[in-house]
Amino acid sequence: MNDPEIPVLSIKDLGILRGVRQEAGEVVVTITPTYSGCPAMDTIADDLRIAFQDAGYPGARIELTLSPAWTTDWMSEEGKAKLSEYGIAPPSPRREGDRLRLAMAVKCPRCHSLDTRELSRFGSTSCKALYQCNACLEPFDFFKAL
Repeated sequence: MNDPEIPVLSIKDLGILRGVRQEAGEVVVTITPTYSGCPAMDTIADDLRIAFQDAGYPGARIELTLSPAWTTDWMSEEGKAKLSEYGIAPPSPRREGDRLRLAMAVKCPRCHSLDTRELSRFGSTSCKALYQCNACLEPFDFFKAL
C-alpha cells in the first residue's frame, strides 16, 4: 500500500509499517506516524482495513504507536531512491547521538548539484522543506531528516 502524500513510496518503504501479526485469530497491524500530527494516518489506517478486508481478513485492527518515535533511519534504501527519482531529495543518514542538524548540503534530485538553498522550512507536507537548486534553478522538496 502506498503513502497517500507520497504515492511513489509504500508504507513499508517509508518505515511507518512497524509490524503485522495475528492475535487470537485477528490481524493486528502496527503503524507509527512520521510525526504525531500526521494527517495521513487516518487515511492509511482506513486503506489498511480495506486491503485486509479485501484479502479475506475482515475486522483487522490497526494500532497506532508513537514509541519509539519514527525516524528517517527507518526508511528503506529503495524508498530513498524512489524519492529521488520522484524529484524529492531524500533525507541524509543520521549519526548516533545527532540532536541538531545544522548547515548540511542537500543534493538537487534533478541535476545532483550540492549548490542548493532552503526557501522555506515547510514544503508541500510538514515532513518536507522547500529548496531551490542554484545550478538548474528548479525548486524541489527535501524530506527532513528526523
